[in-house]
Amino acid sequence: MPNAKVSESPTREPSGAWRPDLKNSGHRWLIAARSILIGWAMLLSIHYLVELPLLLLTRPLLGASWIATAQLAFSCIAFAATGWVIGYFSRPHSLFGLLAFAATLMIWDFNPVLPLNVPWLVRLLIDSFRDQRYVDSLVTTTLSDALLFGCLIGGGALGRPSQARPLSVFRT
Repeated sequence: MPNAKVSESPTREPSGAWRPDLKNSGHRWLIAARSILIGWAMLLSIHYLVELPLLLLTRPLLGASWIATAQLAFSCIAFAATGWVIGYFSRPHSLFGLLAFAATLMIWDFNPVLPLNVPWLVRLLIDSFRDQRYVDSLVTTTLSDALLFGCLIGGGALGRPSQARPLSVFRT
């Protein structure tokens, strides 16, 4: 049988761990589903268990003018931590897992829970072509959403395994 089809299966890394093959669509769906579930569980648990209590504790210290800035800073930390966990658990295809989770963030308006609102950003973009008054809000929303997505991707990059050998006092 010269034309026998070789089955696509997970390959074994030198460390002995199984690495899923992204050419197989079943593995892609598994990585995407796992990343989405882990990402939402992490993001919501960090938001409700860490971010909101910290925001309530710091509210009297910061004052009314700094609440939005503190909320954005805490959200950046939450997105970076979520990205790190997604990157860690979807190794070696962490970028694929991060993009799958980021795609779920762009669909709906999560404004009461998260300061991320991509549908509102699209609406602002359309409105800014009609009226100049919307340009300032468009710039602010674009920058805050880009910062949050950047924190997510940056945290995912930190969750990937390092490629460099650690420094040693002894040379081998």
